[in-house]
This record gives sequence, C-alpha cells and structure tokens, in this order.
Amino acid sequence: MHLSTFDWSIVGAFFILSLVIGLVVSKRAGQSASEYFLSGRSMPWWLLGFSMVATTFSADTPNLVTDIVRKNGVSGNWQWWAFLLTGMLTVFVYAKLWRRSGVLTDLEFYELRYSGRPAAFLRGFRALYLGIFFNVMIMATVSLAAIKIGGVLLGLSPVQTILIASVVTVIYTSLGGLTGVIWTDFFQFIVAMVGVVAAAVVVVNLPQVGGISALLSHPNVVPKLSVLPDFNDMNVLLPFLIMPLAIQWWSVWYPGAEPGGGGYIAQRMLSAKNENHAITATLFFNFVHYALRPWPWIVVALASLIVFPDLASLKTAFPNLPANVINDDLAYPAMMTFLPSGLLGLIVAALIAAYMSTIATHLNWGSSYVVNDFYKRFIKPAAGDKELVNVGRISTVVLMVFSALLALALTNALQAFNILLQIGAGTGLIFILRWFWWRINAWSEISAMVISFIVACIFEFGMPELPAHVKLISGVGITTVGWVLVTFLTQPTAHATLVSFYKLIKPHPAGWQAVVQPAITNGELRKDEVVPGKLPLEIACMIAGCFLVYGALFGIGFWVYGETGKALIGLGIAAVATFILIKSWSQVKGNVTE
Repeated sequence: MHLSTFDWSIVGAFFILSLVIGLVVSKRAGQSASEYFLSGRSMPWWLLGFSMVATTFSADTPNLVTDIVRKNGVSGNWQWWAFLLTGMLTVFVYAKLWRRSGVLTDLEFYELRYSGRPAAFLRGFRALYLGIFFNVMIMATVSLAAIKIGGVLLGLSPVQTILIASVVTVIYTSLGGLTGVIWTDFFQFIVAMVGVVAAAVVVVNLPQVGGISALLSHPNVVPKLSVLPDFNDMNVLLPFLIMPLAIQWWSVWYPGAEPGGGGYIAQRMLSAKNENHAITATLFFNFVHYALRPWPWIVVALASLIVFPDLASLKTAFPNLPANVINDDLAYPAMMTFLPSGLLGLIVAALIAAYMSTIATHLNWGSSYVVNDFYKRFIKPAAGDKELVNVGRISTVVLMVFSALLALALTNALQAFNILLQIGAGTGLIFILRWFWWRINAWSEISAMVISFIVACIFEFGMPELPAHVKLISGVGITTVGWVLVTFLTQPTAHATLVSFYKLIKPHPAGWQAVVQPAITNGELRKDEVVPGKLPLEIACMIAGCFLVYGALFGIGFWVYGETGKALIGLGIAAVATFILIKSWSQVKGNVTE
C-alpha cells in the first residue's frame, strides 16, 4: 500500500519534531554524566510517568497483544496483566527506597548493598549482561515489530525499515540524553494514544466488521471475549491465570516489571525531584499502562479475527513478506492498512513513536550501564564527565547496531516474550527480599543469574516441546532452590556494609535484626535511627492499588462489551480503592524535600 502526500507530511513532521527536541536539550545533556543519564535528578512526576508509559508502549506491544488475543483470547493477557502486582509493590514499597539510595544506576546498588569482589563482579558482569545482551534482545523484539509494520504499511524490506527507524532515534538519544528521551516520550505518547484509539474506532466500523455489535457477536470472536479463562479447563486456567498471579509476578525478572523495581523504571525514579515524585510517577504509570491502554489494541485484535481469520489469509494478503514474518502478531499492522489517508499517516507516526520511545529509553539505559557500571568503574575510574558522555554516545550507536542485527533473526513477539520470561525465571524473589533481609548476598544473585540462564537454555534448546508454563514453573523452582542454598553456604555481606546500607535506606527492621542489634550495642547505630517503617500499610496500599487498576481495566472492558452492569461494578470497585488510597496517601508518601 502507499501513503499519500498528507500521510508522509504527518510522518515527516513527527521525525522533525523528535530531532528538534534532542537538539534543544543536547547542550544541557552534555554537561555531566548525571545530566546525561538522570536529567540532574530534577524531573517532575507527570513527565516521568508519561515517559514510563511511553517506553512500555513499544511498537511490538500491539503486535504482542494481538498475538495473545488471536491465540488465547482476551484472557490470555493475564500473562502480562499479572505484572501489575509487581508494579504496585514498586509504587508503595520500593520507589522511595530507590530514590533514597542516590545511586546513578540501579546496578550501582550492588556495591551499596553487598561487599568485596563478589559485589564488584556482580556490578560489572550485569552491566554487560543486562546493558548489552539482555537489552539488545529487548530492542530486537521491538525492532522485529517495526520490520513487520514497515513491510505491511510501507512496503519496506527489513533492512530498509531498521535503517530508517533507527537513525533518527539514535541521533536524538545520543544528543539529548535522558532529558531528550523523556520530553520526546511525552510528545510521542500523545501521538501514539491518539493514533491507536482513532484506529480502533475506524477498524470496528469497517464494512468487513460491521460495528461493535457485529464484532462482539461474530462466531470467530465470541470464543475469545472472556476476560477470565475457562475455570473448568486446567490446561488453560493454570498457564493463563493461576501461574501468572501465583508465581510469575514475583519470581520473574522482566524489563519494565522488575520485582522490587529496576532497569529503566528505576532510572526514572532516580531522576525524580524527590521520593514523593518517584512514588506518584510510578503510580501514574501503572494506572495508565494496565487500565487505560489495552482495550484499543484488544478491539483491533478481535476485529482481525474476522478480516484475517488465519495465517493463510495473512499470507494471501501480503504475498511479498518473508514466510518467517507471517504470524498472528502481523494481524495488527495488517488491520492498519484499511485506514483512510490522514489517519493512516497518524497511525504510522504513532507506531513509529512507540518504537522510538522504547528504543530511545533502552539505548540510554543500556548505555548508562556500560558507562557508569563498567567503563568508569573498571576501565577508567578517573574519566571526566565529558569523556563519560562521549562514551555514552558511542555505546548508544553500538547497541542499536547489535539489536538491529538480532531483529532480523527473530520471528514473532510472543516467542521473544516467553524466552525473556524464562531467562529471568526464579530471580525475582531476590530483588524483592534484598532490601528487607540482611542475609541475601552477592552470591545469591550471581547463582540465581547463572542457574536461570542455564535452565532457560536447556528448556529452550533441549526440551522445546515442553509447554511454556511448565518451563517457567520448573525454572522458578530450580533457580529458587539453587540460590537459597548458595545464600546459606556462603559468607554474608560485610557487617560494616550492611550497617551503612541500613542507615541510608532505612528499610523495615524486621529482617535486619541480626545487623541492627549488634550495631546498636557497638555504637554503630543509634536507637533513633531504627525506624519502624510502614510496610504493613504499604502492602495494604499495594492491594488497594491493584483493585483500583483491575477495577478500571475491566470496567472499561465491560463498557466496550456493552455490559453496563458489570462495567459499573468494576468502576465502583476502582472508586472505592481510590478513596482508600487518598485517605492513606499522607502516610505512605515519600520525602518531599529536595
């Protein structure tokens, strides 16, 4: 298909504005490593919240949701909806702790919490493991979506798509640093949301679909509508609801939904003005990400079951696309080909915005690891700010090249999603406990990282026939047992490091008594420095936050389905949860001082 001149003008204006933002803030970004990677720790909650949401709205997200809905129905989305529990735990427990730590990256945390060579090794290794290997894989899945979008909507080859989409992103990211990324995210998110909502409205009213009533009554769609899996079928209930809610959310490390916070979410919290801004930004992000955003994608995915009921129909419609690209996740960009001129340009710009916001964040985040946690820490500790910024800009380009090459080898977004979940299986509990249990040490994390990776490789390449949920549960069990044994078989973190960490972070003291009591006896810690904390209230707020978001999510969904009674119940639950959070906010909010 071909874009009109009007469509291209919209896309061109979007590219130009993105570049302008990067150029405007480039001088400020180049002043220091703190400015380049954390925006001088001066960002307000609303800007950070929009940035978090924009980053998680990547070009592959509508494709992933479409893949899930077409294969497993709307209820299949519990695979990622369950991560809300992780998000709310971060909001009310960990956001303030991250901001309080004062580190430049979340990997710097390792030498704040652990001691000796194991801590240094963990920091350096994960800088390369996460900053390069894991980060490149994430960006490759996003670039894969861009390849499919470019092939369907623009008729571009995979190489052409990657070259065009990545050049502008690399330029404004390398010039503007995190400030450029955050401001561009704000602009890009608005474009993206307007585009996908408008696209959903148009798609539902296509002659082939026939409106919302016809959509919801179509025989291809009816079996996919339930927001809960069949409770009488354990083959569906276990992998799509029980396992995500009981195990996955706390046990799996996944970018953007790390147990205990981490990655680019931690980067945003660390760049906040203060603890209160960090908490509010993360709450805003979780509400918009889980409650407001999914339904436009779901509606298009359901409509695609009418227009493109199977893979053969997609292959017939797009005969020039490579065979390895034809999968259910292709159905989302395929549905966009029916949009009229003007809106087509807007949706192309929206999908480009989704791609660029995610890639930009991952480039800056990964570069921060390479620069702060590897180059400065191990290669050249005396490096000045100008040199560090230059290394950051070079590493940004290199990361983009690696991810582009890997993208050409992948086939679908759900495949990559499952691989990433498996690699992180069993490590999540460490990231939750390390703040509140003194006995966790560097070897705990090292062993979990190694075991989970080995188990993932064995399952993926040695036992590919095993169901994904069986692999995940097994991986969690093996990895958890492994790192717990290693924890008790190795020496704990040095006492002085533990005392220093406790004094700075002030976590709930229940799991720190073995450190706190000797420290008080030895005069290393005053009794007034032992703060009881508000962990029970914070956990209660976490639960209320989940009711708020899930109530809104399903209230909106039932409204789309035309089930007004159920919609009102869902929104009523959200309203009650909101009231509870408002009443509790003054007690759980963080420090508002600079």
